[in-house]
Amino acid sequence: MVYLVIGIIFMGFLIIFINSPGKLPPLEDTQGNLISDSISEKVWIEVNGIKQGMFIRGENIQNPIILYLHGGPGTPMLQFITYLEKEERLEKYFTVCYWDQRGSGMTYNKSTDPSTMTVSQMVEDTRAVTEYVKSRFGQNKIYLIGHSWGSYLGVKTIEKYPENYLAYIGIGQVTNQVESERLAYEFMLNHAQEINDQEVMKQLGKYDPYADGFPQLDYLVKGRTNMLNKYGIGHLHQGLSSTDIPKSLSVFKGYTLIEKVNWFLGADFSMVHLFPTVLEDNLFISSTKFEVPFYIIQGDYDYMVSQVLAEKYLEVIEAPKKEFFSFANSAHSPNMEEPEKFIDILRDIALENSPEE
Repeated sequence: MVYLVIGIIFMGFLIIFINSPGKLPPLEDTQGNLISDSISEKVWIEVNGIKQGMFIRGENIQNPIILYLHGGPGTPMLQFITYLEKEERLEKYFTVCYWDQRGSGMTYNKSTDPSTMTVSQMVEDTRAVTEYVKSRFGQNKIYLIGHSWGSYLGVKTIEKYPENYLAYIGIGQVTNQVESERLAYEFMLNHAQEINDQEVMKQLGKYDPYADGFPQLDYLVKGRTNMLNKYGIGHLHQGLSSTDIPKSLSVFKGYTLIEKVNWFLGADFSMVHLFPTVLEDNLFISSTKFEVPFYIIQGDYDYMVSQVLAEKYLEVIEAPKKEFFSFANSAHSPNMEEPEKFIDILRDIALENSPEE
């Protein structure tokens, strides 16, 4: 029995090692042929004093450019996007730059100074990465997508540097996260009582959503996300098991083995140092005027970031153009759960906001 366990562990490690060359595979069409004029690469750039990593994928480098700001804070998701990838993918119509932010994924380094983990520094990093992408592809402006935490960072970035962007698209748009967490808590408690879910009721009973300091960090990292996922109102409406993200990482070829370990370390590091700032802010008060077309894409079942608050937020902001898109069969990741609809919307946004010749 001992040898069997050792053998299973060894085989698991071997599979992960084989799938960790640290290089993206080339893009192929549905017949398995390499796509000419495509790009699928991993790049390292110097950004405000530290080396930061980014994946760039696109079927045609002449397509419009997107800089994708991942969520978390600290959780790059290209490995999960490709894990769930269907025949229709965003990279068919756009060149997408998936940047691992300071303190995250392959950019994580244990020597990173925690004092640099601030929203203002992340905004400056975003500007620097944007300048690299613009220069690399010869563009004056690009599209900016922010998912979850990335949507908070995106809002702060377009506020300060609107001249860099053709349009902003927020997926799972952060607004007033403390109120969002209270709404999620109340929904989960009511649902748990309806179905007599003793385990969730016990977990939630440890916290008071109206007490000062809610949501506490231990609530956020120890149980809240698992409870949201259990009820289909977290990352995915179809549900997300505790093994799905590790499984997607294990077979993702873009990271080395060390970078896969750093993915988990960076998630904890970034959450501790950045998320408290998000909780202290209320975008309804701090960020309401924009010079960039502003779009929100939200799943109807999203309680990780409130859909109700996101819709209200769009009503109060000022922007040259603004529009809200709801996804009836999605939770926090409509870009992964309903990719065809998501891509159609992105293509329409690009047509409406194409750069002037």
